[in-house]
Amino acid sequence: MNPQTVVSRDAARPGVTHLAIKEKGALYASYMPIVVDGGLFIPTERPYRMGDELYIILTLPGDTQRYTLAAKVIWITPKKCVGQRTQGVGVRFPQTTAAKALKAKIEDILG
Repeated sequence: MNPQTVVSRDAARPGVTHLAIKEKGALYASYMPIVVDGGLFIPTERPYRMGDELYIILTLPGDTQRYTLAAKVIWITPKKCVGQRTQGVGVRFPQTTAAKALKAKIEDILG
């Protein structure tokens, strides 16, 4: 896991993940521009299945605002993956106005 990305799991609310991306480089590594609606890779050891809904509370570099969205798991990188890849899931943003604004904000930060 990238040391500049902090992921915590709220045990009281299953499916809620806090993702604090502290540096532009970490955001660049997490953002998935190939996903049309926008998406992120989230390092996690929690087992998810394709199509699972994941509620994310996201903080971006240099921004104190918290963004919330319900995203769907579209890929899974399992533990002990070939190539030493980080275990986690890729999620797709929903097709909402707020998610589109978040995608635009991320792309603005990344330039």
